[in-house]
Amino acid sequence: MLKYIIRRFLWMIPTLWFIVTIVFFAMHLLPGDPAIAILGEHATAEALAKLREQLGLDRPLILQYISFLENLIKGDLGTSLSNNKPVSQLILRMLPYSIELSLSAILISICIGIPIGILSALKRNRLIDYVGRTLALMGFSTPSFYLGILLLLLFSLKLDLFPMIGVGETGNLGSRLYHLILPALSLGLVNASMVMRMTRSALLETLNEDYIQTARSKGLREMKVIYKHALRNALIPVIAVIGVYIGVTMGTAVLTEIVFNRPGIGKLLVGAVYNRDYPTIQGTLVVFAAFIAVVNLLTDLSYGITDPRIRYE
Repeated sequence: MLKYIIRRFLWMIPTLWFIVTIVFFAMHLLPGDPAIAILGEHATAEALAKLREQLGLDRPLILQYISFLENLIKGDLGTSLSNNKPVSQLILRMLPYSIELSLSAILISICIGIPIGILSALKRNRLIDYVGRTLALMGFSTPSFYLGILLLLLFSLKLDLFPMIGVGETGNLGSRLYHLILPALSLGLVNASMVMRMTRSALLETLNEDYIQTARSKGLREMKVIYKHALRNALIPVIAVIGVYIGVTMGTAVLTEIVFNRPGIGKLLVGAVYNRDYPTIQGTLVVFAAFIAVVNLLTDLSYGITDPRIRYE
């Protein structure tokens, strides 16, 4: 196991380097001049040239790339062109909000999707199965931001049960959770539909395996056969889907953050794109890539915990 973890960490290095390289050169292919975006179209040529020199934009692209990698290794993601603050400081301030929203949404999707998927598989082609599959299809077809608006209209405006916007009081856990419920539900219910469908299909496939029939023929209780033998093996593809959706949720949470007026790294990225803030865009995408790489590693390691038959050579 330890060798596998070390090998995976080593593989993350060239992966992240490749992503960072693509991000850097893609940013420089975007139309527009950062100096003009900062000073405005009516700035003088002298002022623009001076600013390009200060930002290092007057140097050859390859030298800018080498300098970017050197600073990245030191943990320096550059300085924002919009507000002249370190990009790492901006990201560290926004990242906790995005992580708490994404993980809460995934937790909701697990708590809802897996039980309904199990029940739907055990009651195949019965009324509860049809209801579950219909709800999953509706959830999968509904954009999270639209569901968020519906939740706001119902639970905030009409019933006045939850706050409409904000993240709550800093340092007050109850207030933070209270403000997190609706945004997490809007993302979690959509993700739950995919978790439910994957759980149902994986469990149905596992229940048809020969070893399940053998366990039943030995006289084991049906619940023990399902939960100890069938479900444990069926969770492998479900874990893979959950791992993928953690990264997807981080990337798509921006619309939910806008609907509920929450700070977050997605909202930071959209603002940086709008302002042509290249350092902030690069830094945010690098953090996204690193986060997804870590999630993929943890997902792979969870396979061995779920199914002891899996061994890491």
